[in-house]
Amino acid sequence: MSERYAQLQDWAVKALHLQTLRLEPISVDASYRRYFRISIGARTYILMDAPPPQEDCRPFVRIARLLKNAGVHAPEILAEDLARGFLLLTDLGQQTYLDVLKEDNKADNADALMTDAISTLIKWQQAGRPGVLPAYDRPLLHRELSLFNEWYVQRHLKITLTDTELGILGATFKILEDSALAQPKVYVHRDYMPRNLMMSTPNPGVLDFQDAVYGPITYDIVSLFKDAFISWEQQQVNTWRHQYWQLARKAGLAVQALPEFERVFDWMGMQRHLKVLGIFARIYYRDGKPGYLEDTPRFLNYVRETGKLYKEFTPLLTLLDSIESRVQAAMVAT
Repeated sequence: MSERYAQLQDWAVKALHLQTLRLEPISVDASYRRYFRISIGARTYILMDAPPPQEDCRPFVRIARLLKNAGVHAPEILAEDLARGFLLLTDLGQQTYLDVLKEDNKADNADALMTDAISTLIKWQQAGRPGVLPAYDRPLLHRELSLFNEWYVQRHLKITLTDTELGILGATFKILEDSALAQPKVYVHRDYMPRNLMMSTPNPGVLDFQDAVYGPITYDIVSLFKDAFISWEQQQVNTWRHQYWQLARKAGLAVQALPEFERVFDWMGMQRHLKVLGIFARIYYRDGKPGYLEDTPRFLNYVRETGKLYKEFTPLLTLLDSIESRVQAAMVAT
């Protein structure tokens, strides 16, 4: 038993006024956080271990309260030790949207689940106010996009881009940044996808929100429909996207006219997909977690599908073709 695990267990015992308890590991996270379930009779609790200095619990606590005030079903903070990174939370359930959708071959009730997720997201977006959460500004957008070259192209594929190719990438990044910054701004969860939505009452329960910011209105809806771990037919995505657009307008959110909304949705997706390719490579090489790299083909496919729809991304697609050819040539040579 590690010293930190012993400290965590001792803190939980005192927080729940018990003599002893057992911690059941329940989640593998892309960060340094760990989660445990505690069962006491019919009641269950979640224990978060977020070790400083790698993690900071304060944003989680603050945003959980913002979500609650917005009418979103997020975990309640029952006890906290921010200095050591320990939180005791209410348990939102044991089954994620992703569990249900995968087990039931994307589920007969997928439409109902997505309707609940859309309605909850709109509540969160309606609550958005400037100056409360960090801005999803150009420096942050650019840092995220830069992960694609740094971790995916250079580190994972072992390809060094020429100055001309870097120029293509930079021009593409600017197009995506400009589009994101021109959108109406709301609270952005930043990882609003089936893996972080729990089957619960009220449905869904929302997790993994500690990186929330104030920024583009389409970001979370792209995350929901073009997920890291499950893919949908484009016609299904179009149907749900239109449903969101109608409900958002009815709720008074400043969504663009439908053709423009569809475009910025696609371009926001391009920014997210390029970023995620870099993040998944970084998780593998920096953090030693291999599973995420298995989903990189899904994101490359997202990028290519979107790129084919807009002439602005023709240079990017040509660059991706060149990178792929060089990777294949290197494999043949070895």
